[in-house]
Amino acid sequence: MKQRYPSLLTPDTKPFDPVDIAHQTEEIICKEKARKYTHFYCTGVYGGISTGYAVGCCLRCAFCWVDWSRDFPLQESNFFSPEQVFHNLISNARKEKVRKIRISGGEPTLCPGHLLSVLDLVYETRFLFILETNGILFGESFDYVNKLKKYQNIHVRVSLKAGNGEGFEKRTGARGEFYELPFNAIANLKRVGVSFHVAAMTDSRLMPREERKMMLEKLKTIGYEDYLEEERCDPYPTTVERLKRAGFKLWK
Repeated sequence: MKQRYPSLLTPDTKPFDPVDIAHQTEEIICKEKARKYTHFYCTGVYGGISTGYAVGCCLRCAFCWVDWSRDFPLQESNFFSPEQVFHNLISNARKEKVRKIRISGGEPTLCPGHLLSVLDLVYETRFLFILETNGILFGESFDYVNKLKKYQNIHVRVSLKAGNGEGFEKRTGARGEFYELPFNAIANLKRVGVSFHVAAMTDSRLMPREERKMMLEKLKTIGYEDYLEEERCDPYPTTVERLKRAGFKLWK
């Protein structure tokens, strides 16, 4: 039986299976090879990057900054084909004279057929595609990660949410047993030889120091001792509201 589809994380949210939620989300946001998006524009991160903001995610992180389409993917938004996404990303990049492109907002690895079709188009250019992911589907499927090795102009950013199961469940809404999947994703990327780095929400107001230590030890155990991008939770309006709904008090 399907579990109830989660929206905003609250103290009463029943912990869910993020892989199952990924598939449920895909039923809403994917149509053949098309996917739902909200906006396309350039932003200043990564030194300037053209971005497509995708709808839908398989986690409900309390500290997430993206718009409400993450929690309510059924709300009105448009489907875009891989060709349309590619055109929007490249045309905005050329207009703003940036050399990097990405899909952000929702989880880019949802709708694999769509993502891989976009990457096929990007492969024929000199643009660098930065693939940001929570690592759930890449940790669940080595075959999915293995399909990335053909692309020479991508770099993956794996975002860790927790250093143990308790922290993972509390801050993402997903069952604690699944906290291993993002670490599996790192191991899979390392095995395949894809360019990547690890980021983590290690803000001490969210992740206790002892848990951060556990996370670092876990990374070391799987052979990752490279650059770690440590994130701080910023007070975006959506972030503040999500934290409030989930029972966190970072700001008065």
